[in-house]
Amino acid sequence: MKVIVINGPNINMLGIREPEVYGNRSYEDLINYIEGAAKALDVQVTYFQSNHEGDIVDEIQKAMGNYDGIVINPAGYTHTSVAILDALKAVGLPAVEVHISDIDSREDFRKISITKGGCIAGVVGKGFDGYVVGIKLLKNHLEV
Repeated sequence: MKVIVINGPNINMLGIREPEVYGNRSYEDLINYIEGAAKALDVQVTYFQSNHEGDIVDEIQKAMGNYDGIVINPAGYTHTSVAILDALKAVGLPAVEVHISDIDSREDFRKISITKGGCIAGVVGKGFDGYVVGIKLLKNHLEV
């Protein structure tokens, strides 16, 4: 099984940005954490991070025919990007939306996810483990 993990804006700033919300581990720590779990699950994972909406849309489109599923943390674009939603719907791949923090208990504007409409599930507030949960959800979905 091949999965792409797509991270949106400011995820590259993990460990620096609001450590009281996102923790003090870095983006590299996140990749290493996912990689260890993916090996145990026998899942091949590729990683992509961008602060640019169009680049994220392009990467979602490139996933079609190359991956079995997508784990995506659209970050700030969660609340604003119809383009990312449309790309997720267009490629027809199962996707799981992941958020490190619990967006449902933060500012009101963060409680609205435009992009979740293109996903089979969402995982919020589980820190780095949310990505692993997302991969497991995809694996279970695809093996049915």
